[in-house]
Amino acid sequence: MNQNLKDILSNLNPDIDQETLLLYLQGKLSAEKQHELEKKVIDNNFETDALEGLQKIKDQQGVSAIIEQLNRELKKKTQKRKQRKERWGLKTDPTVWITIIIILLLIIITFLVINSRLQQP
Repeated sequence: MNQNLKDILSNLNPDIDQETLLLYLQGKLSAEKQHELEKKVIDNNFETDALEGLQKIKDQQGVSAIIEQLNRELKKKTQKRKQRKERWGLKTDPTVWITIIIILLLIIITFLVINSRLQQP
């Protein structure tokens, strides 16, 4: 089976083996193993809905195409976010920037207070 399909399915329930899930989708599991897999998935509504949705797709080539498209879009979005962070150059911790801004504001306020006191007769 396509490696991309295994990649995206790897984030599902850790108790379910990826190969077992793929065999289930293809209808190649025994009835006992199918029942066991369904019992593991039934506790999580999201996984149940995802499994039902995957079962409704008749063409396995269609599943592979959908998975590849999802992986491409996910990589594109994460790449955009990474480029945005690199463009701003905020690789350091934000608390460092906040601390620097606070110190600069304190210096400016101190300067203004001292300057106003010196100008008073």
